[in-house]
This record gives sequence, structure tokens and C-alpha cells, in this order.
Amino acid sequence: MRIRLSILDLAPIGRGQTASDSFAASVALARKAEELGYHRVWYAEHHNMPSIASSATSVLIAHVGAQTSSIRLGAGGIMLPNHSPLVIAEQFGTLAAMYPGRIDLGLGRAPGSDQQTTYALRRDPRTADRFPQDVLELQGFLAGASLVQGVDAIPGKGSDVPLYILGSSMFGAKLAATLGLPYAFASHFAPDLLLDAIAAYRAEFKPSPRLEAPYVIAGVNVTAADSAAAAREAFQAVRRTRAVALFGRRLGLSQDLSDEQADELLASAVGLHVDQMLRYSAVGAPGDVRDYLDAFVKDTGADELITVHQAPGLAARLRSVELTAQCYFAD
Repeated sequence: MRIRLSILDLAPIGRGQTASDSFAASVALARKAEELGYHRVWYAEHHNMPSIASSATSVLIAHVGAQTSSIRLGAGGIMLPNHSPLVIAEQFGTLAAMYPGRIDLGLGRAPGSDQQTTYALRRDPRTADRFPQDVLELQGFLAGASLVQGVDAIPGKGSDVPLYILGSSMFGAKLAATLGLPYAFASHFAPDLLLDAIAAYRAEFKPSPRLEAPYVIAGVNVTAADSAAAAREAFQAVRRTRAVALFGRRLGLSQDLSDEQADELLASAVGLHVDQMLRYSAVGAPGDVRDYLDAFVKDTGADELITVHQAPGLAARLRSVELTAQCYFAD
């Protein structure tokens, strides 16, 4: 029996598009995922990134929830140092009241932004040091067992929205193990410690009232197309976009580089960095993608895959979502 297959929607804003276009695409993607049997769709909190529209993560979840009926939706994740636990408990308690049994809350420790953006958020970088305590405080609010005397999350109290610890380092793995919570590793962009982190999580896991045994979600990029050549072409466009998004502003380059200019950027050390980030990527026709995902599950022992469909344009992303489901769930 195959493990669960889910999606991380990065809510991309494509060249010449608006945030409104991105949100319409997120609805279309979630509907398609629901139709095809994916388990959940998650959205990640990012700030000050021109190519990503999911900064107000809970608002986007509410929008998509209103236009779907059964698929689980959630944050993958909320960067808790940017918020008070009470505010997040209220937001996700509200979502859980709107969409009972469908809401997840993944939590990350990184600020999800640069130093200037951290300032604009009015956050102290040292708040990341309180992450374990803040997770427990948030858990208390959602469970109806507040750790802050005289303060309840309303809505939120007693909603028991399931929590997931997200990470790309040993810290998150060990914290998830200590708290007895599921662990999601961001191997779709930070692959280096994937196997070490999973091993540590499983070895140190302590059962909790929330979870009896370790549960690992691993991120993997997918670019599925009707032919291997089409998939490679689409993935090359993804590499170009990633290179420009990550390094264009840093190097003083325009965000509207031509394909030829982006390829020149990829021919430098930038290309090595991009390919390192995209190490875990299933690219090809359906059979190629299925083989890659099967091997990835075997290597990691993951209990669930969260796929990031990397392709230019909504039509190509939806086709990737469709082909992946068809090949993965085929007998």
C-alpha cells in the first residue's frame, strides 16, 4: 500500500501576474488535488518575496477552504517567532471552526525573511530561542489547557488542531521527537540533513497523547509531464526562475532577465547552489516520476510525501499534479 501523497503550494506569482492570479491558481490546484486523492495541501509563510503570495497564510487557507470540500488544508508552515502563540491559536481555531476536521498547523522556527523584514514585522530575532516554549504554549491554547493563567484562545480553545514541527536541521527533529509530534523535513529546498534528521527523530521519539509512533513527512520537488523532454524543459525554466529569484536582487540584476541571461547565471556558481537546493526532484514522464518517488520513500522511510510541483504556469502545474497522482496511485 502506498503512503499518503500531499502538496505544498508555494502560491507563486508568475512573471506578469498578480497576487489575485496566484490565489485563483491555488484554488484550482487544491480542487484538482482533492479530486485526485491527495491527502492535504499546505501553504508556507514567506515575507518580502515578490514571487510568493502566501504571506497571510491563514487568510489564504480560509479562501481555499471555502472553495473545496474535503481535502485537508494547513500551514507548512507558520513561522512562530513572527507571532504570539495566542494569535496563531485564534487564527487556526477560527479555521478549524469554519472547516472542522480539515485544518493542520505546521510550525517553523526560522523567521522566513531577512533582517530588514524581521524589523518590519516588529520581531526580535531572539524570539526564535523561545520556540519550544511557544510551541507548548500554543498547544495548551488549542487543547483548552492554557499555560497562561486567565487567558484562553477564543476561537481555538479545545479545537485540538494537530501540530507538526517543520525543519531542515537537527533542532526541529529533536524537538519533534521530545514533544511526540509529527515531523516534516523541508528537503524540497534544504536537503543536506534529511537522512540524519529523520534518523535522530525516529531514534529519540517519545510517544505522546498526540502520537504513539514517529510520523515523518518529507518534501520532494516534482515536475511531471507527458514526455521526459517536456519535463526537462519545464524544470530548466524552474531552475532559471529560482536562480533569478534567489540571486538576481543580491547581484544587482533585474528580475526580468531573458532566458539566455538566466542560463548564463546558472552556468556560474549560482547553478551549483540552485541544483543543490533542488537535489530531491522527480523530473520526467509519469513512469520516471513514480520510480523516483518509490526510491525516495525507500531511502527515507517517510510516512508521507509532500510534493512541490515545480513547473512554469498553472496548466503545467496542474498537469504535473494529475500525472503524479495517476502514476503513483496506479495498481
